[in-house]
Amino acid sequence: MADRFLFLEPGQARPGRAPLPPAFAVKATTEDTEGRFSLLEVTLGQDIPRHVHHEPDEAVYVLSGELLVDYDGHTHRAGAGTFVLLPHGIPHALRRGSTPPPRVLQISSPGGWEHYVEDLFAAGPAVFTDGALDPVKINRVAAPHGITYEEG
Repeated sequence: MADRFLFLEPGQARPGRAPLPPAFAVKATTEDTEGRFSLLEVTLGQDIPRHVHHEPDEAVYVLSGELLVDYDGHTHRAGAGTFVLLPHGIPHALRRGSTPPPRVLQISSPGGWEHYVEDLFAAGPAVFTDGALDPVKINRVAAPHGITYEEG
């Protein structure tokens, strides 16, 4: 399928439904991959509270810095070159373990993660409380994407 070929230079990103900040560079959209996956290069500027993806598996490859992964009652330190597979249905959280914050490749299969991120940024400050992502507020945006954040 030559019409699906993509070649992005360093710093380039795919356009989406809504503009995203540079910390979220979409490299392959769900539409690019016929729904199979989406791929983003992400700088984790905010800790991601404990949540569950009900359908997609999430794969994370750490490019730089240190990512803290809370999974199955343990905190795992993921430095550059580390790969993490987060299966659907299992609660997990992602936190910054370094300054500057970690930079990762994030793959969601099947795709769709970039649409959730677009909706999250479109919601703006409405999903924050005291500068942090608020699970109660974020669930309104996450639910249509099959993601549930633990409240309380």
